[in-house]
Amino acid sequence: MRGQAGLMMGVVLALAGCGKAEAPAAAPEKSVLADGTAADISKVAAADLPPGVRDAVLAKVPGMKIAEAERKERGGKIFYDVEGTRPDGSPVELDLIEEAGQYRVVEMQRDIAWADAPAPVRTVAGAAADAFTPVRVIESTQEDGTVVYELFAPGKADEPATEVNWKDGKAVLRSERNEY
Repeated sequence: MRGQAGLMMGVVLALAGCGKAEAPAAAPEKSVLADGTAADISKVAAADLPPGVRDAVLAKVPGMKIAEAERKERGGKIFYDVEGTRPDGSPVELDLIEEAGQYRVVEMQRDIAWADAPAPVRTVAGAAADAFTPVRVIESTQEDGTVVYELFAPGKADEPATEVNWKDGKAVLRSERNEY
């Protein structure tokens, strides 16, 4: 009897060891993007903006007071960053792209506090293997309704180190930068 019990126990233990092995948990993905292609940037006075840029800006934000602008050229494409204030005094920045002589607003931006970003955006960014606490956060509303949270790392003020898409209640780390 004792021999059978021992044999049964051995079979049970052997079968228990044959269970499906769990794959090791995947390492969190990295969030820091590769540096973007450098742009040729020049300041442009509000009075010197091409009429098409001014028209597109004012169509998007009627009554906007333009404070400053930059013309950027990268990869053979021309972009404008136009900063100013809405009629209520709140700051706003519009990014435009030139396409066949026409200017189109591709995103509307504003700075926000990191604590004001949606919780899922903060969670996704914080779970990355190379996570950091951003020193600046830009909330950038795209043409399709996606909101991109651009996160600037300490000591890197030139371009966002990490970007997170937020649309339809879902936050996703971006793996590539926008061309603008």
